[in-house]
Order: sequence, then C-alpha cells, then structure tokens
Amino acid sequence: MNILVCISHVPDTTTKIKFSENNTRLDTAGIQWVINPWDELSLTRALELKEKSGSGVQKVSIAHVGPASTEPTIRKALAIGADDAYRVDTEARDAYQVAANLAEVVKSGSFDMILCGIESSDYNGSSVGGMLAEFLDYVSVSGISHLDVENGEVHTTRELDGGCEKLIVPAPFVGIVQKGIAKEPRIAAMRGIMMARKKPIQLVDAADKEPLTVIKEFEPPKPRPACKFVDPENPEELIELLQNEAKVI
Repeated sequence: MNILVCISHVPDTTTKIKFSENNTRLDTAGIQWVINPWDELSLTRALELKEKSGSGVQKVSIAHVGPASTEPTIRKALAIGADDAYRVDTEARDAYQVAANLAEVVKSGSFDMILCGIESSDYNGSSVGGMLAEFLDYVSVSGISHLDVENGEVHTTRELDGGCEKLIVPAPFVGIVQKGIAKEPRIAAMRGIMMARKKPIQLVDAADKEPLTVIKEFEPPKPRPACKFVDPENPEELIELLQNEAKVI
C-alpha cells in the first residue's frame, strides 16, 4: 500500500501579514514558510502507519503544487520521513487549480490512499480534498480524526455531533483529515535533515486548467478599538455599552 500526502506551503501562524500592489498580492518579504499544520499531521499519521507492523504500507510520498521557491518546505516534509516528493511546477491561483494539478500527480503514480488536510491555514477554503476526489472519481471521506489499517482494510473515524462514525473504506480513496489524526506533528531529526538532501523531488508538468476564481483585493481586518474600563460602582454604564456599542445583549 502506498500513501500520498498532499501538502501546502503556508506562512507561519505568527507571521504578520502584509499586502502589496494595492492590496492585490501577499507581500512575501520576511515570511517564514511552514508545512500546513493539518497536512503535517496527515504526514505524521502516514509515517506511523508505515512503521506499524502488519499495516502493509510500503511507501509514503508527498505532493505539492508550487514554484521552485517552495522546495525548502518540501524538503522539510522529506526530512520528517517521507520517501519522495512530487512538485507540480506552477503557481496555482485557486483551490480548483490546486486540485486539478494534484489529480495529475495521482494519475501518474500508484497510490492507494491520498491524504489532505481539511483546510490550509492561509485561505481556510476546505475545498481541495473534495475537488481532488471528484477529479479522480474516487471515494472520499471528510473530517477523519482517526485512521488505521487492519488486515489490509482501511478503517476511518469521523467525529459527529454527539458521537462518531466508523467506516471501512475501499482503496484507492481520498481522506480529508482534521486535528486528532495524530497527537503531535513529527519533528525532523538531524539524520532526517541530512537524508532529505538526497531524496528525489520529481517535477510534474502543470495541468491545463484555468482558475475559476480571481482575487480582486485583500482587506486587512479593522483594528480593534481601545479597551474601555468601567467603574465597578457604575453597572449602568457597563450595560449601556454592552447594549448600544458592543451589541451583545
């Protein structure tokens, strides 16, 4: 069984985001790039399954859609333990283009399980995994919080309101995972970092798909108003502020 983990290249969550060109493009100067947290957990669980005796998982690959500047992030995933990587050499403009290009990677290889994070921490669109399954005409399971392989069968668990749903999924399939799939993301050891330098990154030609959406402008959130202090002996003022200004009561 071979697993393909799709990864996104996103700004570190502590990054202060700025825009350029009249708020139409992200200003990438000074940004620290990381693997999308949900994808990192997907990769961690895939590697745990590979290491599990009797799971039948032989290989864990990663796939990414992006230009050459994203290769350091790919190398991080290889250092964590992935065996090899695929990079579609294009700068996708929306989730549709990302999914279309990932589908070409899947079609070019032999993968039984394709894992995607439920969303990316930059755009939070939650749409690539579902689109990818449609491009491939594969079964998909969303919101997976537990994943295991037993006796050659893939077992998944989804969290629902008031309980959970357990499914046995036929391969090949697309699994869209959420937090809980692994306890903590795996951290690359020095040996893994050294080995990652020699692991192959295969370039894949971009699919001939135009984006379905266009970003016209980014709008930063409005700054928060200054904190107001209310005299504890004046509850009427507090009630008035909550009613007429905060509008929460």
